[in-house]
Amino acid sequence: MPAGNTIGDGSAVIRSVGRGERAAVRCVAHAGDPSAPTRARPAGRDRPAGRDRARTTTVTLAPVAGEQDDAARQRLLVDRLVAGDETALTAAYAAWSPFVFALALRVCRDRVLAEDVTQEVFVHLWERADAFDPERASLRTWLGVLTHRRSVDRVRREEARRAREERDHRRSAASVADVEERALQAVTSDRVAAALAALPADQRRCVLLAYFEGLTFVEVARVLGIPEGTAKSRIRLALVKLADALEGATS
Repeated sequence: MPAGNTIGDGSAVIRSVGRGERAAVRCVAHAGDPSAPTRARPAGRDRPAGRDRARTTTVTLAPVAGEQDDAARQRLLVDRLVAGDETALTAAYAAWSPFVFALALRVCRDRVLAEDVTQEVFVHLWERADAFDPERASLRTWLGVLTHRRSVDRVRREEARRAREERDHRRSAASVADVEERALQAVTSDRVAAALAALPADQRRCVLLAYFEGLTFVEVARVLGIPEGTAKSRIRLALVKLADALEGATS
């Protein structure tokens, strides 16, 4: 190729040097600007005087057309979404729903939640397509960020819901246990009252003083004016009869 020729739009320059210099190749990026300088110095020491001049060949690397085509197609797709074209939503779902679902499943670890997130993402794309800025990211990247945010939010809401249900369950269980305990206490109280009523009067009086008023055997004997041994004997007999009566009532 003749020295100094440029092909394309000047995205890069490759220079080859002659055998009189240490072999070197340098690429100089021009960001697509044909007017940018295309001269490149060979690496190594300066060329000694009297040797052949370096032969310079300039080759331009063509831009990647596929990326430009993808960006153009995405802009067109978003324009169709903004205009309310439902076929554009169908095309977007066919192209990116596997990616969105896989990302949501990786975060949520639940297929049902991942399906819900996928639906939310594409509903958002349909309703807010104008929020997409092609200058900042590709549509796939934008959908990925949106999917991750929605997945994290859904996981947090699900954890909060489960915690709330557990608290409600514990409260309900405690409430049921409390009701059962009160009912048992009421039934037991009725049975004890009936058993006490069936005791002889002298034994019932001793039990009431000892266990319902908290008096000691000595105090019971003093209140009733009876010997301490008698008070102990009456209380012991009363307790045996009460136990037999309550056991018979529960059997």
